[in-house]
Amino acid sequence: MCDNGGNPPLRVKSGHRHRRAAVSMDQSFEYGSPAYLLLCGLGGMMSCGLTHTAIVPLDLVKCRMQVNPGKYKSILRGFMVTVQDDGLRGLALGWAPTFLGYSMQGFFKFGLYEVFKIRYAELLGPEKAYAWRTGLYLAASATAEFFADVALSPMEAVKVRVQTQPGFARTLRAALPRMYGEEGLWAFYKGVAPLWMRQIPYTMMKFACFERTVEALYKFVVPKPQSQCTKAEQLAVTFVAGYIAGVFCAVVSHPADSVVSVLNKEKGSTALEVLRRLGFAGVWKGLFARIIMIGTLTALQWFIYDSVKVYLKLPRPPVPQAPESFKKQK
Repeated sequence: MCDNGGNPPLRVKSGHRHRRAAVSMDQSFEYGSPAYLLLCGLGGMMSCGLTHTAIVPLDLVKCRMQVNPGKYKSILRGFMVTVQDDGLRGLALGWAPTFLGYSMQGFFKFGLYEVFKIRYAELLGPEKAYAWRTGLYLAASATAEFFADVALSPMEAVKVRVQTQPGFARTLRAALPRMYGEEGLWAFYKGVAPLWMRQIPYTMMKFACFERTVEALYKFVVPKPQSQCTKAEQLAVTFVAGYIAGVFCAVVSHPADSVVSVLNKEKGSTALEVLRRLGFAGVWKGLFARIIMIGTLTALQWFIYDSVKVYLKLPRPPVPQAPESFKKQK
């Protein structure tokens, strides 16, 4: 998403002078510069940390439906039982590890995505970067998420334990030392492989589907060129594309999400053991709640991320256009 005059997302830079030329009068930082990439990470931190924390009640009910479907039979029933057992404050259980964990994840997810998207495009060259742009988005987002999940894993483990194991602990401050004392450092990273299983396909879909949906919306739906759209109109396209991407993300990542929820609740289990025990039907418990949660979440994340770019006057690349050399080859 961008204003007219932004840098092409798949542009291959060649030298310092080329980079300096990329800065327009209404932009604060060079596209691809360390400051630009750091602020993209900051935008990702805000978008993921704030949105995940805002939907903690829905996430809590979803997790409890996955690990205890007999008691939490539906979304509505899950909310009612939670309020009956813990009061309204119980719906906020796990908010602190959620905020910290997903803030760190967002920093690396969005920041490193920008890094790898630029670097992989440089390796491919302009023609291949455009022709293979979907593959480029998939590769850049998968690489970024690999590192983002390592940052997320400790707080995700704490969050799930607090939300799904009654009597264990109700706060981050109480859960951290107890988990470390009982299971050591492994308690915080035993779920990283299932996290990769859940988050890497999710993020690949999130970024690639978003990028291509934005492209399709401007090509087939929006009645005027992107360069003639106001910032508000462009942000509206961002939100719609983000929601569409989020629905696909939820479906792709839900089975692994079910495994993560059960695995972090229990001691000594492995991902394969949990998967066998849940079976095909079990891994799809809570899918509707996850679609609502992830669709809204993804749309808001892209909206916040793009809004941060607008506020900080960061270069916001336009929809990819075929380079002249590519057109000549056609």
